[in-house]
Amino acid sequence: MVKLGYSLAKVGGKLSINLSKIGVGNGGSLPGYVLIKLGGEEALSKLASEMKTGAVMVTGTNGKTTTTTLLIKLLSSDVQIRKSFENNTINSIGTGLLKQKGDLGVFEYGIRNMKYGIPDTIQRLINPIGVVYTTISQEHTQVAGVKNPFSEYYKAKKLLSAGMKRGVVVTNCDDPRTALIGLEKEKDVTVNYYGIAIDEIEDDSAISIECPKCGKPLNYSKNFLNHRGIYECECGFKRPEPNVKLTNAEFGIDNWKLTIEGTVFNYIVKKDVSFEVEITVPPFGFHNIYNTLASITAYATFTPKIENIETTIKSVFNNLDMSFIPPGRFEVVDVGDNKFVGLGQGDNGDALKINAMFMKQYIDGPFEFIYTTPDVDEEDIFYDHYDVIKNMNPDHIIVVPGRKSIEKAEEYCEIIRRDFDEVDFYPLSYDEMAKRIEKLTSLALNSRYNYVIMSGCGEEQAMWEEIKKNMIKR
Repeated sequence: MVKLGYSLAKVGGKLSINLSKIGVGNGGSLPGYVLIKLGGEEALSKLASEMKTGAVMVTGTNGKTTTTTLLIKLLSSDVQIRKSFENNTINSIGTGLLKQKGDLGVFEYGIRNMKYGIPDTIQRLINPIGVVYTTISQEHTQVAGVKNPFSEYYKAKKLLSAGMKRGVVVTNCDDPRTALIGLEKEKDVTVNYYGIAIDEIEDDSAISIECPKCGKPLNYSKNFLNHRGIYECECGFKRPEPNVKLTNAEFGIDNWKLTIEGTVFNYIVKKDVSFEVEITVPPFGFHNIYNTLASITAYATFTPKIENIETTIKSVFNNLDMSFIPPGRFEVVDVGDNKFVGLGQGDNGDALKINAMFMKQYIDGPFEFIYTTPDVDEEDIFYDHYDVIKNMNPDHIIVVPGRKSIEKAEEYCEIIRRDFDEVDFYPLSYDEMAKRIEKLTSLALNSRYNYVIMSGCGEEQAMWEEIKKNMIKR
């Protein structure tokens, strides 16, 4: 009866595939939903176990989709894989497993809290051979109307790999929070770390965070990007040495040349493999250097064709263009008449900082910041955002509600007015998204400033992509 129930659930899921054509990330969530609805969560576990090699999960705060996209490009060159991205839920994993063939899977998985993210359940059901961590910082401090403390958010991220007894954890050693996850997992599985090993990248306005192990302030000898860098604590916690690292970089106007080298444990062939590559990529921002390192480390860890590592990395990255950036992410649009508008989501302080650093490459005079605010109970995100705004020191600021509460957005605006004289507030309704998009487009295009940055909270894809389209159509 159990086998019959699973077979019926699998057939039902497959039959629903034609109804799931609408949706991002390779087909939406409907087939996975049908599978689990008919066969329960254990049907997902049985389906995942049909992959002879296993699944690799990608999680973090920022960079999940980009890292997953790049990893899929790399691994697909060597082996047939099952995959899902952007629709990063339990149902979308089921959809990816149903729709595709292959013995290896790559699945993006976003986790905002333990209740809705169910990371320990996902780990048990999927039994991944790999978990890839990008970076962890504050975001979405309110989930389903309830404040979600950062400690709980961090714990939820850790739970995705906590139960692993096989495989490899791939994690960012420059981020103290993801580094600690790796150090704590070394007793159970192999850990491959990635990080930066050059002096050319330095974040002068970086923040120092508390030690994730003991809570005391960390001491940084170098800051690469926000809280990422080389650090140590008096409790003994310190940055692990990276297995894969950026060892040289030449930053040009039209392209960047990056040298990446490493030695990792490859889970498939069960031995260490070494490589060194020089790649030429678009000038895609320092944050995408980390996404590049994460995807390359994971690829070298899980490819069955270790002899292809250097050739495949060069082939993928040397032919990369900016289209690999997921929808809604920050881009700078040349709208003509020597005017540049940088816009895209920045739902947490780390993301907004990255957007600001990217925009600074274009600013050559007075500029305006159109800031879309967080919501009620998201004061932590606001103050992280505000540190970025103050560091940029714009000549004019426009404040717009980025989420539901107009009243809270006005409160945030009043705080900004304490430090800045040139501040305007527009109470645009979140529920009237078409009008909001039209007005934000108009504010940017009709700004008296040649340089405009528009970022903060909001619809992660729809709003930003529609505004970009309006800019390009002009």
